[in-house]
Amino acid sequence: MAFPSTPLDVLVELQVGGTWTDITADSYTRSPIGIECGRSEESVRTNPGRLTLEINNREGKYSPRNPRSPYYGLIGRNTPIRLSVGGPSYLSTTGALGSGAHTPDTAALDVTGDIDIRVDATLDNWRTTGVGPSVDLVGKWSTTGNQRSWMLQSRDGKPHLEWSPDGSTVLQADATVMPVLPVSRRMAWRVTLDVNNGAGGWTATFYTAPTIAGPWTQLGAPVTGAGTTSIFTSTTELKVGDATNLTFAKPIGRVHAAEVRNGIGGALVAAPDFTTQTPGAGSFTDSTGKVWTVLGTSTIGNRYTRFVGEVSSWPARWDVSGRDVWVPIEAAGILRRLGQGRKSLDSTLRRRIPSHSPLAYWPCEDDEGATQAYSPIRGVAPLRLTGGWTFGQDDTLAGSSPLPAVEPGARMRGTVPAPPAGTTQWSVHMLYAVDTAPASDAEFLSWTTSGTVRRWRILQRTGVGTVQGFAADGTQIVNATVGIGSDVFTGWQRLQFEAEQNGANVDWSLFWFNIGGSAGGFSGSVAGSVGQVALVDTQFGATVSGLRIGHLSVLPVGDGTDAAAYRDADHGYSNEPATDRMERLAAEESATVALTVFNGSVPAASEPLGPQRPASLLDLLQDAADCDGGILYEDRASSSLVYRDRRTLYNQAPALVLDYTAEGEVGPPLEPVEDDQRTRNDVTVSRSGGSSSRAVRSTGPLSVQPPPQGVGVYDESVTLNLGADHQTEHIAGWRLHLGTWDEARYPTVRLMLHAAPHLIPAYLTLKIGDRIQITNPPTWLPPGPIDLFVQGIAEVIDQYTWDVTLTCTPAGPWTVGVVGDAVRGRIATDGCTLGGAVSASATSFTLVSSPGPRWVDSAAYPSRFPFDLLVGGERVRVTAVTGTTLTQTATVTRAVNGISKAHAAGADVQVADPARIAL
Repeated sequence: MAFPSTPLDVLVELQVGGTWTDITADSYTRSPIGIECGRSEESVRTNPGRLTLEINNREGKYSPRNPRSPYYGLIGRNTPIRLSVGGPSYLSTTGALGSGAHTPDTAALDVTGDIDIRVDATLDNWRTTGVGPSVDLVGKWSTTGNQRSWMLQSRDGKPHLEWSPDGSTVLQADATVMPVLPVSRRMAWRVTLDVNNGAGGWTATFYTAPTIAGPWTQLGAPVTGAGTTSIFTSTTELKVGDATNLTFAKPIGRVHAAEVRNGIGGALVAAPDFTTQTPGAGSFTDSTGKVWTVLGTSTIGNRYTRFVGEVSSWPARWDVSGRDVWVPIEAAGILRRLGQGRKSLDSTLRRRIPSHSPLAYWPCEDDEGATQAYSPIRGVAPLRLTGGWTFGQDDTLAGSSPLPAVEPGARMRGTVPAPPAGTTQWSVHMLYAVDTAPASDAEFLSWTTSGTVRRWRILQRTGVGTVQGFAADGTQIVNATVGIGSDVFTGWQRLQFEAEQNGANVDWSLFWFNIGGSAGGFSGSVAGSVGQVALVDTQFGATVSGLRIGHLSVLPVGDGTDAAAYRDADHGYSNEPATDRMERLAAEESATVALTVFNGSVPAASEPLGPQRPASLLDLLQDAADCDGGILYEDRASSSLVYRDRRTLYNQAPALVLDYTAEGEVGPPLEPVEDDQRTRNDVTVSRSGGSSSRAVRSTGPLSVQPPPQGVGVYDESVTLNLGADHQTEHIAGWRLHLGTWDEARYPTVRLMLHAAPHLIPAYLTLKIGDRIQITNPPTWLPPGPIDLFVQGIAEVIDQYTWDVTLTCTPAGPWTVGVVGDAVRGRIATDGCTLGGAVSASATSFTLVSSPGPRWVDSAAYPSRFPFDLLVGGERVRVTAVTGTTLTQTATVTRAVNGISKAHAAGADVQVADPARIAL
């Protein structure tokens, strides 16, 4: 990049009248631009992003109430603003048919034997769903005239290769495992096809890498097929993006580069490198001489968004002369607006049932002094009540706000509007709870219709449920009973009655649902017409004791035994995985906020949550993030939120590597802090409405023991909305692990990108929660790289300077064990010391294990060598161990971390990289 010899390429845009408008020329360069995002500490919730800059307002353009302004009536409170910088170029792929880039067919592209295909992209749709969930990436493939050669796609989130030996026959291979999707969404994929593997068949091998530069890691096992093969010499063009003439999904995002090689690791025959192209170019020539043309809606771009937010105020400022007029803008990310509105979302039932278009619905969640039950459905009058009704008395139904207590003999009447014409089925639903089962038949629900059965009644008593139906003249034409268990009188229940026209008969069904499961049901049929529900008119039985009711509805369809309008919502989505809840809430509140969840490859379910109680949207999202242990933050490239699942934090490869000795890579000051800010050695985790677990560090330097054996008690107690009590034990242990990590903090790391512009490409893709590494630290600090997590980012952008301050926490505690891994799969010893003193150059150590088990010996376990140990701060590499008792002899290589010193007998010996159990 030319920067810093030329001014930094900054673009400032306002969304004026729905269109992004360039206002860079009006943005003052006399004051630096400030940007902040992320959080200041690991245990603190993410702060709203912040942008500060000054805009020239001499012409009054940025005074929202100035009618002379061309933006009059188009800007004001919460006008969107976007700031981007120039970076490495890329091919923008829009997902549209005909987008991407292509080069005409040439003889060099007619690879018939072994082939090596590579692509490097940052995509929003590496994985897609639906019928035929495939995304084109690169290919030489057309079905027209049977001109198929080969194509590489993402299919079900995995690399997929197809090729044809004759232009029409199709052979294919899929990677055996799904690649882990980085939070940056940038991946490089590679596939090689050996058309003759020497065993009478072909072999396809898949790889991934951070970028097309590598290093490449094999993805799963090679895929083989019977019979040797070849690739057809087609006349079709080579395309990136919309790579076929088929209607597969097309990539959305950025393509950085692609390569096609004749032979595995062979000569390049095509190598479009979009990172080196001029923004806006319509064509270019790659390193192999191929001319590439940009297609359709695609473009060569180089914009990297650093901030998207909203301008909440437009303060006008001017000097006394009136010649200098400006607006000091301070814009904020979406979290600011979400945090301003603290209105609680309604209960899950109140939110769910109206989405199923009920004819009538009365939640009965009114406040204590109410005398009628409001309906949120337009055109439905309140439920009229007589007798003893006291609202807001029972909050034990997880999917509801408090519901009323109803005295024996009380009555409710609610008119039901006519359904759409032609409706031939309906259903009636009600939630209830009682103290005890009635001893004699008692009415629980009754309503009238326009059908042959004018009045339906549901009666219940100990052991018996009854459905009664009466004709217009009062004649009883339905009288069906069924045995019922005590479970329909224990806790909250849902009554669900369905009726449907079936020829000349009315088929009806009654179901009982314990909240969270079915309690059974029965059905019957009566001659006549089903009609429509006209009036809910119920007088509760005089023997019904301790009745509470709510969420009475009439739906124009029979919902089936799963009761879609109530299912899951009635228990507040209890035990819903955290990421599922966040995605559901974002979908339900799509007009308010968009959210993306990053959870790597197909993971185990995130932490199950307790019921979703009424709270603000932001609190509910953060509640899920707190339980799961990930990071909720603002997307820097859009007005949306990102949730980074806890598992994406484990065992990360560094996203940015800084060399302390390289000029400008680590700016001053780099100051380690040895303090107790994050120390927590006595942790209690409680489940909301449930039990607790406690984890205590009783030994070691950060234990609860008083100094000098430990540091004393640093306790914390947190309450989380977890799904089950057993979760508290694991979470308490994990929080204890984080709180007793014995390592200095490096609260901030400064990057001077103007002094080290080669860091800019990697920095532009850095995300909150990414791992960075500082190599070659000074000798007065501990040896080895400094591993840190990025928790927050602050940027100051001037014309010729670009300063970045990263707020960091140690990444070490997030390196966890991996079963079978040569490094991360080793369990720490229960106790080992040196059996004798060793000099600084000794290559043989006596290891004494107590109480055991002993170390593996190289004779019996040769594949488990070498491995590293730590002794007195020195890292040594064990190349062999002899002996099969608790006293053994190890052959070691010294000074692996640059330190070699003498050690006394009895010195503590530990695995350098012990496996730690993840949450």
